[in-house]
Amino acid sequence: MVCTKCTKKLSKVAAPDPFAAGSSSSRRVGENKLAKPKYKPYARKCKDCKQTVTQNDAKYCHGCAYKKGLCAICGKAILDTSMYTMSAK
Repeated sequence: MVCTKCTKKLSKVAAPDPFAAGSSSSRRVGENKLAKPKYKPYARKCKDCKQTVTQNDAKYCHGCAYKKGLCAICGKAILDTSMYTMSAK
């Protein structure tokens, strides 16, 4: 769940454009790919359950954001979940 203010922060494309100018010559010949640590864009963890988050810059995972009625990115309350019957998993 994302509030209307945070919808513009959502990432549009999952991968870079392979046909962009200069993209084919970005790696040097003989470069060791394993020498650098791999970039992990979704390396953040949920504040509550410590599960890996699937959105960029999100503080809560989808499940915890829905259970609490919060925006996953900014943490602002969106829904009133007082009358919901949810399982406590």
